[in-house]
Amino acid sequence: MKNANRLNGKDLVNIGVFTAIYFVVILAVAMLGFIPVFMPLMAVLDPLLGGIVFMLFLTKVKKFGMILTMSILMGILMLLTGMSYYALIVGTVTGLIAEFIYRSGSYKSARKAVWTHAVFSLWVWSNFLALFLAPEKYWSTRQNFGEDYINTLTSIMPIWMCPVLLVTCFVFGLLGGLLGRAILKKHFAKAGIA
Repeated sequence: MKNANRLNGKDLVNIGVFTAIYFVVILAVAMLGFIPVFMPLMAVLDPLLGGIVFMLFLTKVKKFGMILTMSILMGILMLLTGMSYYALIVGTVTGLIAEFIYRSGSYKSARKAVWTHAVFSLWVWSNFLALFLAPEKYWSTRQNFGEDYINTLTSIMPIWMCPVLLVTCFVFGLLGGLLGRAILKKHFAKAGIA
């Protein structure tokens, strides 16, 4: 007899498809980062726009492990695309917390879904950590960006921006969750999420 709580092939396909779509949205927003003054906007736009995809993903989540798996995959994808390992570490922790939040609403609470997205979105903040914690190493792999880019980004991202970006990711994660829920109201109703 199969364990109904275990992830099956359909769950893994859903994780894969939604991770791919989510990653494309994040990658599109990341293109703004080529203009240094827009780099902090990633803490706004990634959680806001990603909320639509993520909230649709939550209509498919009925088992523990799906959100965590997506978080880990996003961390791996960030690592493979030249970001630091922080996204994998932070994403694993926030993904696990997000799992517990959504499960606490029995996978049927729209309010918990919004909070789940806010916590999940904190992985976006982790992409900035190398810039604050190890700037020499961060810039050593990005010399092709040029000195003007480096100086501009360094001037608009002082160390005090680190907690500001964390709070920004969380707040816009909440707003992205609300936006996603509003846009996907029919899907939430079909999935029995109230």
